[in-house]
Amino acid sequence: MSLFDPIAIGSLQLPNRIVMAPMTRNRAGAGDVPTELNALYYAQRASAGLIISEGTQVSPEGKGYPGTPGIHTPEQEEGWRRVTSAVHARGGRIFAQLWHVGRISHPSLQPENGLPVAPSALRPQGEAITPSGPAPCVTPRALELAEIGRIVGDFGRAAERAKRAGFDGAELHGANGYLLDQFLRDSTNLRGDRYGGSVQNRARLLLDCVEAVAAVFGAGKVGVKLSPLNPFNDIWDSNPRRTFGHAVEELGRRGLAYLHLTRGGDDGHFDWSALRRAFDGPVILNGGYDLAAAELALAEEAADLIAFGQAYLSNPDLVERLRGGAALNAADRQTFYGGDARGYTDYPVLSPDPLSVTLEARLLTAG
Repeated sequence: MSLFDPIAIGSLQLPNRIVMAPMTRNRAGAGDVPTELNALYYAQRASAGLIISEGTQVSPEGKGYPGTPGIHTPEQEEGWRRVTSAVHARGGRIFAQLWHVGRISHPSLQPENGLPVAPSALRPQGEAITPSGPAPCVTPRALELAEIGRIVGDFGRAAERAKRAGFDGAELHGANGYLLDQFLRDSTNLRGDRYGGSVQNRARLLLDCVEAVAAVFGAGKVGVKLSPLNPFNDIWDSNPRRTFGHAVEELGRRGLAYLHLTRGGDDGHFDWSALRRAFDGPVILNGGYDLAAAELALAEEAADLIAFGQAYLSNPDLVERLRGGAALNAADRQTFYGGDARGYTDYPVLSPDPLSVTLEARLLTAG
């Protein structure tokens, strides 16, 4: 098995097993609407077997960072249609990553300066990123039981807009300490109702949202991202093997396109193979892989696909570079978040293609 072998995920045929990981870039336009610049960025990377978009908030309440795109207004839907059309014109495939940050937000980013929401009113350690710079995280508001249906509905409505915008499927962001992860882990979920307590209850919101999105796209066009050990955003679980073993087993019963696992925080003792066995479908691994490590993971059947993050920021033609053994561009960390085309769409490629040149010319003319 090689990175360059084709594979089917659900009903979608991929030409290779190289996935562009979802990565926040903070370059959405006014109203959190994707722009022509974003369309060029994704189109440049369309040779990936699959592109997973940056996290895209399912509602105004779900926003946690300045300059991140949404998928809850007609204007945002139209903006994403520009992106998917550009990717498809180059023969690519793209899933929308549906996102609600929960407590990892700030009143300055919330409607009417309200408190962020969470499973329980526990303030995360660390700082929120606000329009005026870093600020201490606040104590969130615990969601009322009667509000949970609204959250599920937000994911379902976002999926409807994503489908109309031309996405090939959707990934639910259940990782990295955001809302679905906050409900799943026992350090952040102290609820006493049907969405808290037992692992079955803590997994309920994730599964409800999966079913809402699958009702729109079909289960075979829905993926889920989890990060069992990642402590990012001040989160942990007392028994990740039990918690994530149950969640993955339940996800595996639903005929999903894939399970996407981030190996951040791995101390070398977690049994990742148990999660792979529990999920009846393709598994994507993400966690700082280079070509050799990716090929080894596939050869050992630890995964079916490998997601690349930072390497894709600076190498739009990553597939071609890996296939030919070409050197990779170094990434400019100063341009990862926010800004303009610099460090976003201006990295050199081995062989510029006509469509990217046309899109870039259109941007320059508009500017």
